[in-house]
Amino acid sequence: MKNYAILFSLALTLGFTSCKNDKKEKEMDETTTTETADMQEEAPVVKKITVNLESKSGSTAKGSAVFTEEDGEVSMTAVFEGLEPGMHAIHIHENADCSADDGTSAGGHWNPTKEKHGKWGDPEGYHKGDIGNFQADENGNGTITITTDEWCISCDDSIKDIVGKGLIVHQGADDFTSQPSGAAGPRVSCGGIIE
Repeated sequence: MKNYAILFSLALTLGFTSCKNDKKEKEMDETTTTETADMQEEAPVVKKITVNLESKSGSTAKGSAVFTEEDGEVSMTAVFEGLEPGMHAIHIHENADCSADDGTSAGGHWNPTKEKHGKWGDPEGYHKGDIGNFQADENGNGTITITTDEWCISCDDSIKDIVGKGLIVHQGADDFTSQPSGAAGPRVSCGGIIE
């Protein structure tokens, strides 16, 4: 009888210890799951589109642009080659269609707010596509970077969403005053902003 009492006590002790360990493991699992979920919620969402621009209007200009959206801002970095040395305008146009030899299939400047053409940030108005000018060096190479919260990538705001638009480089510089597009000359390079 004494042996049964000892065995019963031992079994009872093991049962309590096992339950305690199960409870600790469950609490640890719940804590790990909660921490993992918190980390996933905090991870910033980064969207990225790379655009390849092809030569138009008999030029040799070509390049690429990378649009990256993070924390409510879109950054664009564009790099070009084959341009004539000097200043060149770059704009976002209405369509991602670059099928026309002269790039006119991309339509006019992207202007969802129906503003007049102007220099980016001008309080008197500018198109959402009025990026500006950049310099091509003596070898025909040029780069431009812009960051703005006025664009987004695949969002539900048609006034900000750049997807489905075209990126155009012009032969000359934008004068920021001529309407409706800055008198920058022929379109020498074109690429569609598509996912």
